[in-house]
Amino acid sequence: MAKILIVDDDPDIVESVTIMLENNNHKVIQAYGGIEGIEKAKAEKPDAIILDVMMPDRDGYEVCRELKSDPDYRDIPILLLTAVVSQIPSTSYTHRMGMETEADDYVDKPVEPGELVRLVERLLQK
Repeated sequence: MAKILIVDDDPDIVESVTIMLENNNHKVIQAYGGIEGIEKAKAEKPDAIILDVMMPDRDGYEVCRELKSDPDYRDIPILLLTAVVSQIPSTSYTHRMGMETEADDYVDKPVEPGELVRLVERLLQK
């Protein structure tokens, strides 16, 4: 059973992703912001992280950079789960910012449950 950390400031997303992953025999740790996500990643050392990009306290790009720059956590695969593509015209986020992170994969919101589970399984096999 893999331990997956979901970091998103939207409680509905956290709950729906938790249900999807638990139904596929994963243990889920929940965090509702970037700062809490970093704390839980360091405390729990998950097998993979699903990370939202647009969060108010610390965005997913910053969280990803911090974890990937730390030798103790850089090998944890990170999947960016983001609505950035649809929000680019109204935010300061860009495609380039996403490409510059060391995330292992990314998927746009909304994502089909089966697709998300498939992406997580692929990350766990790396």
